Amino acid sequence: MKERTKLFWIIGIFAAAYYIPWDHPVVRQSGLEAFMMLQEYAREHVLTCLIPAFFIAGAIAVFVSQASVLKYFGAQANKILSYSVASISGTILAVCSCTVLPLFAGIYTRGAGIGPATAFLYSGPAINVLAIALTAKILGWQLGLARAVGAVVFSVVTGLLMALIFRKDDAARTAGQIYVPDEGAKERTLVQDTLYIMTMVLILVFAAFAKPTPGSTGLWPAVFAVKWYITIALLIILGIMLKTWFTRDECKSWVESTWSFMKQIFPLLGGGVLVAGFLLGRPGHPALIPEQWVQSLLGGNSIWANLIAAVAGALMYFATLTEVPILQGLIGSGMGQGPALALLLAGPALSLPNMLVIGSVMGAKKTATFCGIIVILSTIAGMLYGAFFA
Repeated sequence: MKERTKLFWIIGIFAAAYYIPWDHPVVRQSGLEAFMMLQEYAREHVLTCLIPAFFIAGAIAVFVSQASVLKYFGAQANKILSYSVASISGTILAVCSCTVLPLFAGIYTRGAGIGPATAFLYSGPAINVLAIALTAKILGWQLGLARAVGAVVFSVVTGLLMALIFRKDDAARTAGQIYVPDEGAKERTLVQDTLYIMTMVLILVFAAFAKPTPGSTGLWPAVFAVKWYITIALLIILGIMLKTWFTRDECKSWVESTWSFMKQIFPLLGGGVLVAGFLLGRPGHPALIPEQWVQSLLGGNSIWANLIAAVAGALMYFATLTEVPILQGLIGSGMGQGPALALLLAGPALSLPNMLVIGSVMGAKKTATFCGIIVILSTIAGMLYGAFFA
């Protein structure tokens, strides 16, 4: 961290401590909500979601060759293949907007093009099969279908627009790539490396498997009942793989790479969660910005109602599946169908903590463009959907 940045942080923290009126009941409640949200995040998402994601990112950075990433996700890669893989990744990874960050950082730093990388960044939390199914069941099949179609289309369109806007940057990154050949023959096959990473992906999927809604029947509750048995079995398999397929130095490099991602992302993520909690609070718990303000602005299907819904969704943090009960309450309070879809398309893929971390990975300009594209697309989709179902 640059010395000037450290100075700004010190000044900012001092100014907050000096000027924020902590004796005011609303401000005091907002401060409590900030730390309650941080605690909720730490208890429900760090161990089961973020830690596995960090280890996957570390594995990608160390064991997945740069040539392979560039072949399938690079700026010069086959567009149909790269965007197809990136846009459907969310069907496998049931992650939130923050859990996907280490995975995005892993493939982007290995040379993935800005288009496929941002398509993956959006699709990871947005195209969540469980969330879409829950949306259709609780909020209606029309909204569930619109969310599924919109999320797939958005991931591709967002990626293509990012690739078009920043094509010169991508070309410069590609021209500046340095290929370092492997020293000696690899002892592992491609199948072994694939099984190793897929095992960690399955650990992430089952460890983060969401609790079914009361009264649910079928495969979802059955899988949830045995999720920890499956997770423990996968951890044992992973341990055997590490023992038999990897050297001590390789394991050390993997841990060091994982730690580098954690150092980069965790502080920004924690700070973003605190700010989001202070401003917006947890669902059902008021903070600095009252919930009724948001609700009163989201009725009807005007451009402003949809835009506000998209912006509010982009700033708020939604844990996986929590957006559905939140929307259920907002719709019951008078929220229009169009703004509901706008929030569903922008909310799960973005959050204030998410934006801070993305900015540290690909820069403020690309981050602002990425967020702006999603907000605009969500607003347009909300207006069209609201007009159709008015």
